[in-house]
Amino acid sequence: MERKRELKQQFKELKVEAGVYEIKNTINQKIFISSTRNLKTLNGRKFELEAGSSTNKALQKEWDEFGKEAFQFTVLERLKKPETGFFDEKRALQKLEENWLAKKQPYGEKGYNQPK
Repeated sequence: MERKRELKQQFKELKVEAGVYEIKNTINQKIFISSTRNLKTLNGRKFELEAGSSTNKALQKEWDEFGKEAFQFTVLERLKKPETGFFDEKRALQKLEENWLAKKQPYGEKGYNQPK
């Protein structure tokens, strides 16, 4: 019972990091850029692709075609949160993602994102 309590406490103390990430096809250099409030969920994104259930049809098609070995997951930037005061994490993360989309332009032949 004590071990269970310790594990719960460790989980609560785990630092959750938000950020922007990239999935890159190393064969044709196409990229997908997105953000998440918990970078640990990248494993979930990989699982989604492996299961064939990604909502991004172009990315899923090429994942199936080239295989998981052809893709590289990279954290582009972690969201820096202030120590004190109000902070709109969702809005700051959205702005960070928009900056990376503008910088890398992962649309059409260059990537898997759709212009907004």
